[in-house]
Amino acid sequence: MCGIMGIVSNEPVAERLLDGLRRMEYRGYDSAGICTLHEGALVRRRAEGKLANLARVLGEEPAPGNTGIAHTRWATHGAPTATNAHPHATGEVAIVHNGIIENYKELRSQLAAEGRTFESETDSEVVAHLISSRIETGMDPIDAVKDVLPRLRGAFALAIAFRSHPDLLIGARLGSPLVVGYGPEGEEAEMYLGSDALALAPLTQRISYLEEGDWVVIGRTGAQVFDVENNPVEREIRASGASAAAVEKGNYRHFMLKEIFEQPTVVAQTLGSYLRREDNTVALPQFDFDLSGVKRLTIVACGTSFYAGMVAKYWIERFARLPVDIDVASEFRYREPVLEEGGLALFISQSGETADTLAALRHCREQGQTIGVVVNVPTSTMAREADLLLPTHAGPEIGVASTKAFTCQLAVLAALAAHMAVKKGHFTREEEREVVGHLLEAPAALNAALDHDDDIAAMAPLIAPARDVLYLGRGQDYPLALEGALKLKEISYIHAEGYASGEMKHGPIALIDDDVPVVVIAPSGPLFEKTVSNMEEVRARGGQVVLISDAEGLAEAGEGCLATIEMPVVHPLIAPLVYAIPVQLLAYHVAVVKGTDVDQPRNLAKSVTVE
Repeated sequence: MCGIMGIVSNEPVAERLLDGLRRMEYRGYDSAGICTLHEGALVRRRAEGKLANLARVLGEEPAPGNTGIAHTRWATHGAPTATNAHPHATGEVAIVHNGIIENYKELRSQLAAEGRTFESETDSEVVAHLISSRIETGMDPIDAVKDVLPRLRGAFALAIAFRSHPDLLIGARLGSPLVVGYGPEGEEAEMYLGSDALALAPLTQRISYLEEGDWVVIGRTGAQVFDVENNPVEREIRASGASAAAVEKGNYRHFMLKEIFEQPTVVAQTLGSYLRREDNTVALPQFDFDLSGVKRLTIVACGTSFYAGMVAKYWIERFARLPVDIDVASEFRYREPVLEEGGLALFISQSGETADTLAALRHCREQGQTIGVVVNVPTSTMAREADLLLPTHAGPEIGVASTKAFTCQLAVLAALAAHMAVKKGHFTREEEREVVGHLLEAPAALNAALDHDDDIAAMAPLIAPARDVLYLGRGQDYPLALEGALKLKEISYIHAEGYASGEMKHGPIALIDDDVPVVVIAPSGPLFEKTVSNMEEVRARGGQVVLISDAEGLAEAGEGCLATIEMPVVHPLIAPLVYAIPVQLLAYHVAVVKGTDVDQPRNLAKSVTVE
């Protein structure tokens, strides 16, 4: 969600702040603003909606100044209006905030009783007033922030600017990520703050990540970090590896389409880090516990990552014969799960910062579980707190609707399932070689699936007028039905639901009529006939079927369908990776037909850093 950017420089910063916000558009937002310091004043410019609106405001009313902060807001408290947009300011202080101040009502009441006036409905504005109230009594900015931070409950990343200190920014994090960037030295020295390394990529490759509870004092020539106890600490300065080209669409119309077509490459890169081609074995990163002793696996994730975990449950229980529980992260702690001694808790996240998943991770650690993390950002908070780190190597994913991160998660989870089967003694050496061989076939099969992009685009107008769409699948195709429905909902705004094929007759079949397209995911194989039987129940009631299968399946059951999508013949192990392609492309092309904002769908954020 919200993106933060800050620069301390001896050159004007407004345009670079705006560019940094553009690089964080993928996070999702509904308003934006910047504040610079110029001739002893805080200069604020804010706008509702997209960054083009803020750029227009800046064109009409420039924001001069060599130090500044900027923000893209995803609304929580208060509507997405210019008044509620960040930065929030008093006469002395301007702040931008990512997260939620849970005790803001209490703080706001206290401040109002002291005579302070609020202009917004947000929880964030109280931070500006708290700091300002201390500066107005004579405190310097550092002591004021040090005094205020312990009063804030909730989650936050903060960047704070001060009217009377134009070469100073202070940042703080608790539950939301914040990155310090180190710029050139000497006369051109400058420093940066950002929500992620991608925002800072054109400015610097030298970054450090603030740890939980850290706060940082930034000047033009350097930074001093303090921990939650206010002790000065050193945080490693590392090369970010973030590419300034990562937020370019190239020749693609949308980032989502670019990322769909990147999947053969990034899945190959991911598998290449887990599979040894010379002997067809699985090699996980080094860790200091014995997988053979794991008694139960608990998988926790949100959204698309949760559906990847559902597929993994099928694989791990089938191959490794290990019992697997899977939970939605936002519900996990609240059901008070029983976590057995010797258990492994596996957390799946694209960003590694998802608040619900991170809270569940820390709960499992408190309960004595070993922590595994499948994550796309190896420097993220979850990655740093893991006992077993399993990176996905998908590269930056800019489209809000996850595509390549999902298939790379599946690739990692398939390798993990095979490795656990070996460690548990349920795979022979020959069986491991066979499974690895099939995994190595996945990139070519993904390429073959992408060859049907034009066919899927041609059928999209048949789906676009629908108000409701159902997706059906059996076995490991059931999570793909859920994922397909999620993708369609996310970017086309059509109501869609995914069901296990056999559950249709237990209620959802009442929804079927000739206005409801039903997408059936059914590769040929042991479950094909049962899925087709459920499909025929739909057709008998007037449902319009879109069948996704291979040539054999389409020859047997494709006649009379509204449309068919042919997939290559693949081993069941890699079918979920391959069949992800058509459900992604179908959602994409339907959204294009409907004219929605594919890369930044309404109300959604890429990284949900509040619970």
